[in-house]
Amino acid sequence: MENKSYSDVMGSSSRSPFLRSLGSACGVATAFHAETHPSLPNYLAMTSGSTHGVRDDSPPSSHRIRGPSIFSQLGSGWRALQESMPRPCDRSASLLYAPKHNPAAYYTNLAGTCGKQNVKLAGTPDLSARFTFITPNLCHDSHSCGTGTGDRYLAGLIPKIVASSEYQAGRTVVFITWDEDDGSKGNHIPTIVISPQTHAGTRSAGRFTHYSLLRTTEEMLGLKTVGAAAKAPSMRAAFGL
Repeated sequence: MENKSYSDVMGSSSRSPFLRSLGSACGVATAFHAETHPSLPNYLAMTSGSTHGVRDDSPPSSHRIRGPSIFSQLGSGWRALQESMPRPCDRSASLLYAPKHNPAAYYTNLAGTCGKQNVKLAGTPDLSARFTFITPNLCHDSHSCGTGTGDRYLAGLIPKIVASSEYQAGRTVVFITWDEDDGSKGNHIPTIVISPQTHAGTRSAGRFTHYSLLRTTEEMLGLKTVGAAAKAPSMRAAFGL
């Protein structure tokens, strides 16, 4: 999700009733912070453990990112689902699709597989891969539309994920996070944790970042932690994962 502070989302029952209800039924990291501004370096951080010195939202043609990422670690075991993306692994902006929100398109060592594993989000998400990265389009992620629009979108998407065979098997965790805040709140962003092992109403005030999210995911998948994720605090104990 995009460009909203913790208080924008979790502080308003009128704008985000679904997300607040998830906060009560699931887990919330109440002191989660993004790394920087603008969008792209945060997406790189949460998938590779580094911003790679990127300070803008330029397309993949301007930033050819080398080195490991959670995608390269998993080989064929990942999928990135991008809503409104015209073509697989599309590296050009188009209407409601923005490559700056699609980190897999930036990693040069994924060139051979990106076209098969980075695909358009279908009506029902395909969660058969070990790791799935989902990005709503520029309206549904709240970037170009309001918090309420994003909340209503997630109210349709999350029940489909929770009803999936992968989640129902008890081995899937869903993380909902934002890339950055609205530029005025110290980059304090919401992050919600949904899993069968996370008790309803769990709150953690531990200071976590996207590097923490990457470390947590890599640990759960049995992968080596990469980049800054290796020294970031894990979220597993806080949310029973």
